[in-house]
Amino acid sequence: MALAVPGSAALSSAARAADADAAVNGGFESGLSPWTCTAGATVTSPVHGGTAALKATPEGSDNAQCAQTVNVRPNSQYTLAGYVRGSYVYLGASGTGTTDVSAWTQSAPDWQRLATTFTTGANTTKVTIYTHGWYGTGAYYADDISLTGPGGTTTQPPTVPTGLRTGTVTATSVALSWTPVSGATGYSVYRDGVKVQSATGTSATVSGLSPSTAYAFQVTASNDAGESARSATVTATTPARSDGGGGAELPAHALVGYLHASFANGSGYTRMADVPESWDVIDLAFGEPTSVTSGDIRFNRCPVSECPNVESDADFKAAIKAKQAAGKKVLISIGGQNGQVQLTTTAARDAFVSSVSKIIDQYGLDGLDIDFEGHSLSLNTGDTDFKNPTTPVIVNLISALKTLKAKYGTKFVLTMAPETFFVQNGYQFYGSGKWGGQDPRCGAYLPVIHALRDDLTLLHVQDYNSGPIMGLDNQYHSMGGADFHIAMTDMLLTGFPVAGDANNVFPPLRPDQVAIGMPASVNAGNGYVAPAEVTKTLDCLTKRTNCGSYATHGTWPALRGLMTWSVNWDRFAGWEFQRTFDSYFG
Repeated sequence: MALAVPGSAALSSAARAADADAAVNGGFESGLSPWTCTAGATVTSPVHGGTAALKATPEGSDNAQCAQTVNVRPNSQYTLAGYVRGSYVYLGASGTGTTDVSAWTQSAPDWQRLATTFTTGANTTKVTIYTHGWYGTGAYYADDISLTGPGGTTTQPPTVPTGLRTGTVTATSVALSWTPVSGATGYSVYRDGVKVQSATGTSATVSGLSPSTAYAFQVTASNDAGESARSATVTATTPARSDGGGGAELPAHALVGYLHASFANGSGYTRMADVPESWDVIDLAFGEPTSVTSGDIRFNRCPVSECPNVESDADFKAAIKAKQAAGKKVLISIGGQNGQVQLTTTAARDAFVSSVSKIIDQYGLDGLDIDFEGHSLSLNTGDTDFKNPTTPVIVNLISALKTLKAKYGTKFVLTMAPETFFVQNGYQFYGSGKWGGQDPRCGAYLPVIHALRDDLTLLHVQDYNSGPIMGLDNQYHSMGGADFHIAMTDMLLTGFPVAGDANNVFPPLRPDQVAIGMPASVNAGNGYVAPAEVTKTLDCLTKRTNCGSYATHGTWPALRGLMTWSVNWDRFAGWEFQRTFDSYFG
């Protein structure tokens, strides 16, 4: 008698003999290792097989995902299967190199088998398998998860990369690209014979270079079996510096802080003249629109009724000039938690340029900070290429910022303070996805950052008020320690494939364009870390020491510095954040 197994292809005896279960601890008999779970635990009842199973409960914006990364072979077929019970339970695989897949059940009061198949891409040697529930639907259970297919053991290093070539060359960076190597899981870039950077895709930008200098570059490919020999050498000479990007006058390491200028809260009002000299960039919080889609931005200083110690306009402007005379930069920050800005039309775009210019001119400011949060930026369905966006709110914002940059010239300071959901989360998800169904805000800042990378002075992502985010190690990282800041910053300085597509890589930023955003105190926001964790973060990223469990893809002594919310909250906490910065950078 022949039995037909739903969703499985008929395999020969030889093929079955070569297949293996690539999932580790799929029955959860050894606890959760090596699974990474945002919320989950093993239980002894109910179980499908053995003595243990997974129980996970979605809460709030967390769907209680458990995932692990496994080794696979390129161009091979795999069957992912497992048993689940509960409502809206999913089982899937991502990073397949072809079409990511999932199976789900709306309701499984008893154990139900889920199964799906996929074929890996030509260069795919690792995939992530996962299970998760759905928001607000209660606990789910999973057990006996397997990934059946050819074993993923690699027996020899990949071949030497070919086609190494240079792209954009600036005064401080050289863009490189090369031809993909079959079976490679990563690449290493060598500058003048020294390894300086790692990459997961087939491009990298080597930054932190000196102007008017010749450099030689090579690249190698690697996998679990080792590293290839180095490629043929390409050379590039950086041009003289033109002071573009507005960052030439910043100190080598800068402290950035937001000053509550239009409101008061529990931290109290701080006068501009009372901001200590340690603060190199002061962002006035906030300019807000007259309506969400008007583009008309207004900056209203805190009234005396709310801020009894507020200075006069004349004293405020005089204090700004004094800061600038001391080499500091004072910017208007647009948006914030309550200032939703959607430039849905060209009229809104033009109003944005006009009204922001008026604020800059009125107060004699050095530039602009974009702190768009909430629903300000999202991607329309079908807008899947961050290099060529089509969504009006994205396209109009890019156009507006380029217009302001052109109007005020090379000394114009442009900074951005997105949340992790809009940047690093793009490693897994981008917009609503190729097939829809995702949050359209995922990674929505990426096209803006990319289009303006040559004009951008600083990007300081808010590493706070964030959910767990997957890093380049394909593990989830959560707030509360140096590990989160290291992993999130490593993504910006290394670059990453957007939505797992190795052919669509967000290039790294220069280290002098990156500052790390942290809360100044426990009162300032979720994700506060003690001074020792701040020091560990900086040690790891600038010296590659004190790193803990996360392995960075480079060392960046030119990392620009730190950003915090906020100057006011730091004053409230006795200037702890400022003192940590000063003690580290001197």
